[in-house]
Amino acid sequence: MSSHAATAPAALPADSTASAAGKALMIGFVGIALTLVGLFVSGAPKVALSWLVGVTFWTAIAIGMLMLILIHHIFDASWSTVIRRQFEHGLSAFKWLGLLFLPLVLASFFYQRDIIWPWLNLGHELHGGHTVGHDPLYLKKASFLSPGMFIGMTAAFFVIWMWLSARLRKASFSQDADGDLKWTFMNRVTAAMGLPLGALTLTFAAIYWIKSLEYHWFSTMYGVWFFANCVRGALAIGIIIMVWLWNRGDLKGVLNTNHFHSIGMLLLAFTVFWAYVTFSQYFLIWNANVPEETFWYNLRELNHDGSTNQWWYVGLLILFGHFFVPFFALLSYRFKVTHHIIRRIAFWTLSIVLVDLCYNILPVLKDSHGDSLPFLGLNLVWVLTSVVGVGGVCVWAYLRSFPTTKLIPIRDPRIGESLTHHE
Repeated sequence: MSSHAATAPAALPADSTASAAGKALMIGFVGIALTLVGLFVSGAPKVALSWLVGVTFWTAIAIGMLMLILIHHIFDASWSTVIRRQFEHGLSAFKWLGLLFLPLVLASFFYQRDIIWPWLNLGHELHGGHTVGHDPLYLKKASFLSPGMFIGMTAAFFVIWMWLSARLRKASFSQDADGDLKWTFMNRVTAAMGLPLGALTLTFAAIYWIKSLEYHWFSTMYGVWFFANCVRGALAIGIIIMVWLWNRGDLKGVLNTNHFHSIGMLLLAFTVFWAYVTFSQYFLIWNANVPEETFWYNLRELNHDGSTNQWWYVGLLILFGHFFVPFFALLSYRFKVTHHIIRRIAFWTLSIVLVDLCYNILPVLKDSHGDSLPFLGLNLVWVLTSVVGVGGVCVWAYLRSFPTTKLIPIRDPRIGESLTHHE
């Protein structure tokens, strides 16, 4: 191990981050309070869907952090060792995300069964006059789309994510104290079982929470679409944290140009991966031209009278903003290693990930003609307050964990290679 690693700075004392954590929590409470105001302004269904966007957005980022740590360990990577610790702090948000998801479950079972997911109410009236309980497509999926399965699976998702996170954090933090290689092997075992568990849980979470909002729709690409957004969001947050800690001086002498170049290349790779998955989904559905699949895109393009709705332009924003803009920007070596530029790309990526989730969730809100409500409207306000509310709690959880251990994994066997990372 290099002398640099041995003398690496500890994370800042608790009192230096307590103020920032308190501010983040206060911002979170303000966001939550403003979202609650929306209940009286726009009604519970619209606010509930907005809250679903906010919770899913931050949960996706936490899942992405978890998957990146698992991938790091399964490949025994070296360059990402100094960055991994910040993702480990981010995992502390899972228990709070589970708590923040709970109001959606309670509202669905104790306020209005179909407030979010129509299939939870068998008497929910569908287009054409018949109900969910008499819908042949629902009856074929009833064993999966059932209240018991929904509650049990959602609880299992968070339990599994929290369990994997606890194992990863315990091994990594403990190794700082004793340097025992058993913690490295423990994390490899966790990664070996955690990757399939993570892949399955994030896929089923995307299906239960988002795709089942319009349960008639069918797509085999949905799990990998969600995975791509999870990782892109996590990488964007990672870049923002790296630049923040560099500017404060914490990681100067620890991070080098090649670390920024490597994480930028990884963000570029997942940009291409997202584009491949999303294009494949659209092309296969367009080519097959099956009504049970095409209606999902029709709602996001046309009104009942054939006019173009706002979601058509949102789709174009996603096409260019989620792929072309970051793709061409990340092709540049200079953009990837220039801190203020790569940070702007990261913020842009986070914004478009949020827009993509809105595109998948909010069009289920319809007017009396069956047209999706516009993107630019009062509903977007509650989405933003929800994102701020949930985000404030997540940032607070990260900052609470931040001073509890070393800034980097100083006794990881790969720390020396990470500190001297080169292309």
